[in-house]
Amino acid sequence: MVLGLLQAPVLSGCAVGPDFIAPPAPQGAGYAVGKPANVTQSSPIAGGGAQRLVPGRDIPGEWWRLFRSKQISALVAEAVTNHPNIAAAEAALRQARETTEADAASFLPQATLGQSVTRQQITTAQFGSLAQSSSSSGPTALLFSLHNSNVAVSFTPDVFGKTMRTVESDFAAAEYQRFQLEATYLALTANVVTAAIADSSYASQIKVTRDLITAYQKQLDILQKRFELGAVSAADVVSEKALVAQAQATLPPLEKARAQTRNQLMAYLGRFPNDDKGEAIDIEHLHLPRDLPLSLPSNLVRQRPDVLSAEAQLHQASANVGVATANMLPQITLTGSGGSQASNFSQLFLPQTSVYNLAAQLSGQAFDAGRLFHQREAKLAALEQAEAQYRATVISAFQNVADALQAIKHDAETLRSQVAAEKAAAESLNISQAQYSAGSTTYPTVLNAAQTLLNARINRVQAQAARFSDTAALMQALGGGWWNRLDETPASLPKPTDLISTLPIAAAIRAEAEERSRAR
Repeated sequence: MVLGLLQAPVLSGCAVGPDFIAPPAPQGAGYAVGKPANVTQSSPIAGGGAQRLVPGRDIPGEWWRLFRSKQISALVAEAVTNHPNIAAAEAALRQARETTEADAASFLPQATLGQSVTRQQITTAQFGSLAQSSSSSGPTALLFSLHNSNVAVSFTPDVFGKTMRTVESDFAAAEYQRFQLEATYLALTANVVTAAIADSSYASQIKVTRDLITAYQKQLDILQKRFELGAVSAADVVSEKALVAQAQATLPPLEKARAQTRNQLMAYLGRFPNDDKGEAIDIEHLHLPRDLPLSLPSNLVRQRPDVLSAEAQLHQASANVGVATANMLPQITLTGSGGSQASNFSQLFLPQTSVYNLAAQLSGQAFDAGRLFHQREAKLAALEQAEAQYRATVISAFQNVADALQAIKHDAETLRSQVAAEKAAAESLNISQAQYSAGSTTYPTVLNAAQTLLNARINRVQAQAARFSDTAALMQALGGGWWNRLDETPASLPKPTDLISTLPIAAAIRAEAEERSRAR
């Protein structure tokens, strides 16, 4: 209905104010200086494969399936179904669309039905001396009933496009809410994926730390026995105890971080913390996508929900300038009413009891001390603000993609270095232990090597998780492929208008009945 009315020039007349044109894609915008490398480095470990950027490739709607994890897909599906932010965004979208439909009704005439009956007594005194001269006894009382039935119709032609611009503004507001829904969906799905990856990373770090603590404890037990035999000094035993204590001290922060990440994940799923069922993923079993889509810079502004939301706000601000301009011009109102008046109900609809009136009114503000002028200037300033905010959003969008691309490139290099560092630290520890057993080195050297290995393994696990998180960040920065899936549900659509909905009294009765039914 709304789109049809927006395209009906016969109803809109000449709409004052600027006609909105969507901003073009920024010329010469890119993601990096020069041509970025299309292939990352690889590492001989899970999640260490090389990734290739494919410019122009479309983004899948369910991009999280690229990780080939049924658990991640299940978590995302649960979050989308249960998280209140999705329901709130859909309700906001429906509200905006209902407002658009309501304001679009102003394109059509409005009719009011009236039915009344009055019982009235008057005296002939109000008719003056003429009535009194006809009666020698003075004023007399007159008692009568009056039945009145009429239909009043009013219509304000949209001569200068005020209604047109109002509905245009409403439509832009609905578009804003539509893209806010997509932004909410995108943020939620990306947050679920990254939280699940972070949880798996903390779980791996905790496992690595516990395994090393166990190894350190075994070494301490051996040293303790050797000390009792007089083969080692007490200083060596104390040093090993310090190493065990230091490793144990790293566990609580990791466990706290994982617990808080789990709580955050439960919140994304729409659960309370005590509803945690322990679902988790294993980084070792995740698939790192080899080919990554990379949208062309010219397409990015049509894909990012935040950019499209800013564009919708710009459109709304443009339409509001037209509304403010139309408010400064005269308004024409056409009214008419027709019905019947009779002293007896049985005579109410006879031809001779019919009455009607027709009227046309032209009204405009003659003097308002500049109120309407400054209101329009305020809308113009709001339009300038929206234009600046749109440009800032576009710049941020390109920055997000550029940051994600740099992270993908450098985190692949980091993982390669961390794998090499872990391998070297493990070899160093083995050599130090052999040398210590042969008496050619001191035990602090062994302790330093062991501490280096612990740090190297923790860093390697973090680097593994970063590569998966970088992939999710790139998908989010490119818009998440919302155009390849359907996120809206019937909850975001306005209720269809039927015969009852066009009759306010009947619609109110039905609405009250629905409220009582829901309450029960």
